[in-house]
Amino acid sequence: MRSTSRLTTSLVGAALLLGGVTLPAASHSPSPGEARVLVFSKTAGFRHDSIPDGVAALKELGGTDGFTVHATEDAGAFTPANLRRYDAVVFLSTTGDVLDDTQQRAFEDYIHRGGGYVGIHAAADTEYDWPFYGGLAGAYFQSHPAIQPATVDVEDHAHPATSGLPGPWIRTDEWYNYRSSPRDRAHVLASLDESSYTGGTMRGDHPIAWCQDYQGGRAFYTGGGHTKESYADPVFRRHLVGGILYAVGEIQADCRPENGYRPLFDGSSLDGWRQAGPGSFTLDDDGTLTSVGGMGLLWYASAGFSSYSLKLDWKMGSASGDDNSGVFVGFPPSDDPWSAVDNGYEIQIDATDVPEKTTGSVYGFRSADLKKRDRALNPPGEWNTYEIRVEGERLRLWLNGVKINDFTNTDPARSLRDGHLGLQNHGTEDQVSFRDVRIKELPVKGS
Repeated sequence: MRSTSRLTTSLVGAALLLGGVTLPAASHSPSPGEARVLVFSKTAGFRHDSIPDGVAALKELGGTDGFTVHATEDAGAFTPANLRRYDAVVFLSTTGDVLDDTQQRAFEDYIHRGGGYVGIHAAADTEYDWPFYGGLAGAYFQSHPAIQPATVDVEDHAHPATSGLPGPWIRTDEWYNYRSSPRDRAHVLASLDESSYTGGTMRGDHPIAWCQDYQGGRAFYTGGGHTKESYADPVFRRHLVGGILYAVGEIQADCRPENGYRPLFDGSSLDGWRQAGPGSFTLDDDGTLTSVGGMGLLWYASAGFSSYSLKLDWKMGSASGDDNSGVFVGFPPSDDPWSAVDNGYEIQIDATDVPEKTTGSVYGFRSADLKKRDRALNPPGEWNTYEIRVEGERLRLWLNGVKINDFTNTDPARSLRDGHLGLQNHGTEDQVSFRDVRIKELPVKGS
């Protein structure tokens, strides 16, 4: 039913009569393969006067960013047949009980079948007696202080909803406090610095935007969007577009909960890292490392690791994806980059080689599951996230939250049980960027 990551949604007429509900016309005529988004803004409690601005902004964004928008306040649109037409449903500052039992069941089934959800602002002030919805939204509204400026700290720089945001992001809005934190259940994308404004009640850990895979579907929520001015703000609009493109499946992201990691490279300093061999990496103002020349290796010399989950974000610079680079693990300390090649294992990034030497492979040893890899991989110019999990001699790899490789070392001349980590700069024609390298050390099995 759902579209793939390249938007293979089939076309349906712009206005159909389904389940007795006449649907609104699309904001523009859909193109083949274009995603469809239903914007729902029914209120049964407080009504935000910014809703018309939000609807207009989403229609404009759909026209420029490749998705068709239908807007409605008629809960009768929540029928199985009608929901199948859409790749995501946006709850735009809905409040109170907006769906009856039958409509709720239809929406639950839609999510179970892979549908997308986007919640904006008061979507968290909706359906308090419907546990499924509460889990999907991630948290329920509790209170809010007066509208005021606050500092938003971006925690995930790879997700499309936050990859283009400044850090820190200072903006004015009505900042919700929530009844609980979604951090253990969802992947937090951005949080509020409670010291930057008055009225925060979440004791210093205040998520304000998050995403999650939920019971078969994809969910994104942002607490912003109370004010009319939000929908004219190009930065906030970009935030919304990224969340929608994730929800419809156009851009992939790792939205599993992420706790217990510490930074090895946080965008501000290369303390603990050393360059081996020719070439280098440039550190940009946005916290991105980009490869220059080679063939060399930027390796973490301060410590080796034996059992761990390593996460990092990367993207290819060329339009073709022919950018050779990789992540090396399990090699002994050395300022010779070939020592990592000969004694460790490389997780490849280049998208143009043979299967056992292309993106997601353990280079030269094991290909990724190519069907899963292709579905999970974002194209050149967009961020991807790797998780490399090493336990004993077993290495598992996740790409944007999808497991694509499972490799066990049997070579007595190599070992994954202890070693260093490194980022390859392969050559002058290859340009790969990295950011947010973080690690969580795991218990050593059998210890």
